[in-house]
Amino acid sequence: MNLIHKVEKWGDSHHPRFLDIIRIALGVFLLLKGLGFMENTAYLRSMIENQSDISFSPGLLMALVYYVTFVQMVGGTLIALGVLTRLSAIIQIPVVFGAVFFINVLESPFNSDLWSSVAALVFLMVFAVIGSGKLSLEKYLESCND
Repeated sequence: MNLIHKVEKWGDSHHPRFLDIIRIALGVFLLLKGLGFMENTAYLRSMIENQSDISFSPGLLMALVYYVTFVQMVGGTLIALGVLTRLSAIIQIPVVFGAVFFINVLESPFNSDLWSSVAALVFLMVFAVIGSGKLSLEKYLESCND
């Protein structure tokens, strides 16, 4: 048995119920962030442009804006529903990591976005290991097939 299967088996057997509520809340939070970015792409674009260390061509910048928005919305939805949770969390980690270390760190240390981004990053890492849990669409569909 390879390492990924061992991690999946351990995560499935060590999953307290309260983490399901946190997973759903995290998914909704990420979905709402994605919807907010979709409503105001100029804000996300200006946040990315204001990074003095990184410069993007206009086409690459807009592709990054749409990528971040798409990943937040689709990944948040999948995490909230409990479908492909590990994969969705792994895909979300680079986006939230960028938010923590490239966007929010430069602002005030009491910035609420920094702390919510750090919490989201920690929970994404947790759910990348432990998966979706018993209160998920994935488990429900498995029980229907049995």
